[in-house]
Amino acid sequence: MTKQEIIAKVNAALAEEFEVEESVLAPEANIKETLELDSLSLVDLVALIESNFGVKIAGSELVKIQTFQALYDYLEANAK
Repeated sequence: MTKQEIIAKVNAALAEEFEVEESVLAPEANIKETLELDSLSLVDLVALIESNFGVKIAGSELVKIQTFQALYDYLEANAK
């Protein structure tokens, strides 16, 4: 999967799940602030990513993923 395909798939899934416009999902934007995530919806985000990409995100890795760009990079490096 190319980086552009990852970005498109992530943005489409997040826009649908969290009911936001894809246009607000800028690479440099903070994920938690943009999607207005609390701890429960953060679990939903992780489950969504894991089910769509087959990638497990450890808690220690999750704290490093602050922006959409970091998420795209993580998935590009770890997607199967």
